[in-house]
Parts: sequence; C-alpha cells; structure tokens
Amino acid sequence: MEPVRYDDRQEIVSLPLQPAAAKKRRNWKKHLYAALLLLPLLLFIIGFFVVPMLYILYLSFIETKGEAGAIYSIGNYVRFFTDPYYLHSLWLTIKVSLYTVIVSLLLGYPVALTMAKCSPRVRGLLTLLVASPLLISIVVRNFGWYLLLLPNGTVHQLLESLGITQSPPKLLFSETGVVIGLSNAYLPFMILSIATSLYNIDPSLEKAAAILGAGPFRSFVSITLPLSLPGIVSGIVLVFSMSMSAYVTPALMGGANVPMLPMVAYDQIINLLRWTYGSAVSYVLLGITLVIVTVFTRMMERGRYREVFR
Repeated sequence: MEPVRYDDRQEIVSLPLQPAAAKKRRNWKKHLYAALLLLPLLLFIIGFFVVPMLYILYLSFIETKGEAGAIYSIGNYVRFFTDPYYLHSLWLTIKVSLYTVIVSLLLGYPVALTMAKCSPRVRGLLTLLVASPLLISIVVRNFGWYLLLLPNGTVHQLLESLGITQSPPKLLFSETGVVIGLSNAYLPFMILSIATSLYNIDPSLEKAAAILGAGPFRSFVSITLPLSLPGIVSGIVLVFSMSMSAYVTPALMGGANVPMLPMVAYDQIINLLRWTYGSAVSYVLLGITLVIVTVFTRMMERGRYREVFR
C-alpha cells in the first residue's frame, strides 16, 4: 500500500474564506472610529452654526401684528420684495460685490502669474507679502484707507498735484470707497486661488506651444488662461461671497450713503430691535448669494472649457 503524503499547500488552499459577517463587522468598526474622531467637530458645528441658523430661519417666519401678537407667515419676505428701499439695497450689494470681483481679478491675476513664473525662493517671498495683510485687522486697514481717502487726504492731494483733477472726487462714503476697501481686504484670496491653479500647469505645454510657433500672447490665451479657470472661479466665488456678507468695510467706507444688505440686517436687529424682519433679510441675502454662486459655477463647469473642471 502506497503511503499518503502530507501536502502543506493543500491545507492552505482548503482553508475556508473569511466570512462576510466578519468583514462587515470590521468595516463597521472603522466607520465607528472615524465618527468618534469627528464627533467633537460635528458637535461644535451643530451647536454653534446649525442650531443658530435654524433658529434665525424660524424667526424669519414670525410676523408681529401689534396687539394680535405674532403669527407664522411669509409676510417678512413679501415685505422685503415689495419695498423699493430693500430691493435697492439688494441690487447695491450685488453691484458692489461684482465691482470688487472685477477689480480683484484684474489686480490679482498678474500677481498670481508672476508668482507661478518666478523661482521657488521668490515665490515664497511673494506669498508672504500677499498673505501678510491678512495678519492685520480689517478694521485697522479700513481706517488706513479712511485717512487716505479723506477730502484733504493723501490720494486727493496726489491727484491735484498731478493735475488729474481740480476738485477732489468723492471717494469716501461712496460706492468707490467701498469697492476700494473690499478689494484691499479680499485681494489675497483671489491671488492665492489663481496661483494654486497656475502652479499645477505643466511648463512643457508652453514650451510645446512655442515650438509649434505660438507667441507668448497666443500661448497665454490658449493654454495658461483656460487651465487656470478653476482657480479663477474659486477666487471669484470667495471674493463675491465675502463681499456680499461684508459689514465692517461698508459701514466705515460707505456709511449711510451705501446701505448694503448686511448693514440693513444689522440695523433691523440691533438698532430697531426687529429681530424677525432682520432674520428674513439675512436669509434673503444668504439665498441670493447661494443662487448666484450656484448658477455661475454651473455655467462655468458646463461651458466651453468644462474639461478643465474635471
């Protein structure tokens, strides 16, 4: 009788596979550990952001009717969209925010392009210079512009000495002053957003375009600008959103002459003690901002250069 040989490989192959229940249990533990790690942050966000926002939304649907007390209705929103003053404030807020985006884009793109083309050492220095204003309080920066834009300030004296204007233009307490203040405050966000996209562009693409006969302008229009669109869109969204919700800069640089919607909401809640109507104004501002940003991003992602957003 031939002896039976013992084969280790046969034993290994014949081992039963791990049950599916054990895999599910292990995956469930991983999700549990991740949830426990995120729990403090989630509690913070829910307690200090979600709950207050829901409470403000609840207040916005309460309408006071004198002796009749408070009732639940959409009267606050109807009042907003039927009052010319508040509609003018809404349009003014959108217009100033768009001007701020345009100024920030025109000033920020050349700086971001310079940062992308220079050496790493110079790039680090430029990044520090661009981000350094963010270390200073926005109130301090606005007061600096306030002194510069006064009727007898440095800007007016410079314009008169150069012969550009005889009478000092009204820069302070005007839309121009607010745009200057907002552009100065949010320009670093535009620069850093565009620079991030420019860093990711392969330099060999421009070299290939030069070999094929494309000049610097054609190379910029056909390669650099389209590939930097994600950064441009990110910068536009950031600057526009922050400009729409800005309060300190319009209050100091525009005052009562430029009643942007955040100032209107603040006056309704703090000065007039109309909490319910001020809450409705706040949510109108939030809703309009979300709609404009969403429509803009969808148009860019589905437009001619939609491939660069993938």
